[in-house]
Amino acid sequence: MCNFLLAIAFCGLVCFSAGEDALPANGTLSDGQTLISRNHDFELGFFTPGSSKNRFVGIWYKRKPEVVVWVANWNNPIIYSQGVVLRIARYGALVICRDGSILWSSNSSRVAPSNLILQLLDTGNLVLAVDTTEDNYIWQSFDHPRDTRLPGMFMVHSPAEEDKYLTSWTSSDDPSPGDFTYRIENKGLPQMVIRRGNVKIYRSGMWNGVYINVPTFYNTIFKGKIFTDKGRTMYIDPYNSSILTRLVIDQTGLIRRYTMDERKDKWNLVYTIPKDPCDDYTKCGPNGMCIIEGVPICRCLDGFKPKFQTEWDFQDWSDGCTRIRALSCMNGDGFLELKGVKYPDILRFYLNTSMSIGECRDVCLRKCNCTAYAQPYIDNGGRGCLMWFGDLIDIRVLPGADKNQNIYIRLPVSELESIRKSDNKKRRHAKLIAVSAAVGTLISILICGATVIVRRRRRRGKKNEDLELPLFSFATIAAATDNFSEESMIGEGGFGPVYKGKLSAGEEIAVKRLSGTSRQGLEEFKNEVILFAKLQHTNLVRLLGCCIKGDERMLIYEYLQNRSLDYLLFDHSRKTELTWPNRYNIILGIARGLLYLHQDSRLKIIHRDLKTSNVLLDENLNSKISDFGLARTFRSDQFMARTRRVVGTYGYMAPEYAIDGKFSVKSDVYSFGVMILEIVGGKKNRGFNHHDHDHSLLGHAWLLWKDCKVLELMDESLIDTFVEPQVKRCIQVGLLCVQKLAEDRPAMSSVVFMLGCEEAAIPNPNEPGFFTERSSNDVENQISSRNESVRATITISQLEGR
Repeated sequence: MCNFLLAIAFCGLVCFSAGEDALPANGTLSDGQTLISRNHDFELGFFTPGSSKNRFVGIWYKRKPEVVVWVANWNNPIIYSQGVVLRIARYGALVICRDGSILWSSNSSRVAPSNLILQLLDTGNLVLAVDTTEDNYIWQSFDHPRDTRLPGMFMVHSPAEEDKYLTSWTSSDDPSPGDFTYRIENKGLPQMVIRRGNVKIYRSGMWNGVYINVPTFYNTIFKGKIFTDKGRTMYIDPYNSSILTRLVIDQTGLIRRYTMDERKDKWNLVYTIPKDPCDDYTKCGPNGMCIIEGVPICRCLDGFKPKFQTEWDFQDWSDGCTRIRALSCMNGDGFLELKGVKYPDILRFYLNTSMSIGECRDVCLRKCNCTAYAQPYIDNGGRGCLMWFGDLIDIRVLPGADKNQNIYIRLPVSELESIRKSDNKKRRHAKLIAVSAAVGTLISILICGATVIVRRRRRRGKKNEDLELPLFSFATIAAATDNFSEESMIGEGGFGPVYKGKLSAGEEIAVKRLSGTSRQGLEEFKNEVILFAKLQHTNLVRLLGCCIKGDERMLIYEYLQNRSLDYLLFDHSRKTELTWPNRYNIILGIARGLLYLHQDSRLKIIHRDLKTSNVLLDENLNSKISDFGLARTFRSDQFMARTRRVVGTYGYMAPEYAIDGKFSVKSDVYSFGVMILEIVGGKKNRGFNHHDHDHSLLGHAWLLWKDCKVLELMDESLIDTFVEPQVKRCIQVGLLCVQKLAEDRPAMSSVVFMLGCEEAAIPNPNEPGFFTERSSNDVENQISSRNESVRATITISQLEGR
């Protein structure tokens, strides 16, 4: 009570010179005045977030004032700011007061000297101190994180004191604590966890002595450290004054890492956590394992089967898997090694940091309820013993760099024998395939006598790059396609006709033959060969080789039985084959393939012609992206390019690309959003007709969204198979992808997460591109006008079957 009265008595009217980095003990900071750090990176003052009418005291980047990194009174909004000041109370607390009343206080508990100053440091840390020596801090904002972690800020887990962790804002207009937190969880092995309320929705995996499964540990710039000090577990990003970076938990529960691009004066998104659907906590249920490259992405651990097969078939994996055969502790069990995985969550476990792996195995065998064991630490050759009891929760296959984490799953000896026999059979079959392939290759070399080598000269370094691809003879392809007969032709696109063929060994192929009238030529042919030689992904069509003879240019692909997506999707009778589980799986497959192109391949690739006719379907209706003739590669640090030659297909082209020739990963995201809405609606975007308006399918979806009637967009043929939450989520994500402004569209990592995670909070979309009622010629007219103004050649491909 005495402290409170002292604070009231000290809420005076001493003037302060704004723009300095420190506030003296007898100074006040009024609305409109600010403190500015010495390096001019950070600024402290009063602000209003978004469309709110309330005032708050916060810290933001001086060059980017819309980015607030800390809020003092986040739970105590100032409704009327006249006469409100920020000052230092006599008892050593920072207070916001007006007319003798305290609106907010930092509640410092330390005894404070009278010569305190409030200073905004170059790190973005606001401190109450006698001087800037850390030991002399009475209070600091870094001890009270909000939604943003700056370099040098500790996250802390401590049984003896209050934890330090990030909490999302409620909304962009309201900085009060929201639903999501990002914190350290330590039950013996620390890990980073995102919770929605009390529900865990993501965990990084445990600290194993080398890394923790978050992207910061794969990057030397952002490589954080976890350590224990006096019983406290602490996580910190080292401060680097040359880099402006921040880590934020947003209102949807996503962790985002940003860095400032000094040259462009803009924030770049470095990574997002969770990074893909496999990061969704318990995505595959108990005893299930998530494989992001798998189709579907969930499978049961060896020795287990789906608990409910029907739900599993509909991609509801939440109930997980159960044992095929029960454990037989007294009659003998064994262990199956599972390599390169994120360890299961430690819910019921035993940890011993000194036991050897052999001792760990023996102890686990003696405990009948022990279901798995592993070494918790992989540094120094591995050490310690970690045992799990009960179901194994939240396992995923880790990226290639993380193949050192191995776990041993307990199984009955009879089940182990069955698995070994099955594995031996698979290995023998693989060897036969490899031998057959080698013989086939030898025959091809003898017949063809050559391997085509495509050479390209790098712009930098003038270094030649050789890409080898099998060369088929013209006679071989002619024989396979019945001399390119009309009966063999299965489609036609911008490159030319496509034929189905069968090689002498019985392998079915698809042949794209460059047409003499094609708008694509040698450059597109070489482009596709070069790109495909570097790409491998389950959701990309496999290129088998090419054929060159005279003016003939042909590409030979694997043949996919169900042809292109548009062949089924837009045909009234055939579309019934595409049930909702099929369509949902197709959408996820395209998303994973596109994420690979944008982020995970050796090259950063912009497709530039994504559309339903360039998505092919195999016998199981798994989707594969094709046709890379118009694709372009980006450097890892490149975000946008501009062309005077716009190529693509109307209805799928992003506004900034169609009108200004600007393309980026976000123009591919736009095309993908169009495809999502087409797949859900069963209708084409371009040429869509409705009796109430003249909008495209995108415009129609937007109108339904605003009227809360999005299910009316759904293809009526899905009425017996659709899953309502999935359909609504796909439509919402589709609308996010087709937003008018490229910067508003999500990255594919976020798209994959939002599509695959049922608990993910998805932001509301803004108006889509080309949202005006007009004729289909309006876009062409705009492009034509731009063409006249820049006197450039514009090439537009409108052929839907390419």
